[in-house]
Amino acid sequence: MTEIPFHRSSGNVFADMGFTRAEAAELTAKSALIDAIGETIKARKLTQLEAARLCGTDQPTLSKVLRGRMESVTIDRLTLWLTALGRTVEIRVHPYAAGADSGELVVSS
Repeated sequence: MTEIPFHRSSGNVFADMGFTRAEAAELTAKSALIDAIGETIKARKLTQLEAARLCGTDQPTLSKVLRGRMESVTIDRLTLWLTALGRTVEIRVHPYAAGADSGELVVSS
């Protein structure tokens, strides 16, 4: 049997794809926010057109974002969409960690 080579994941698919740490963190945060948007639309039983109107965007743009095309949308725009859909978005800044080279960007729901 032929062994298939593999590489152990770092835990972040975007970092594994070669993005910088900052890029990977941003893409991971956007992915989590987009997932929350999709879950909210489903939970509220909204059509994409209804959700887009609430978010102040058009349906094709919302559809592209929900399918993972996140290059044209910012984190702040995603948070605005979530609040327009009735979700509360909380941003917390933790104290400086002595000796840390850099902090983290984390989205949890």
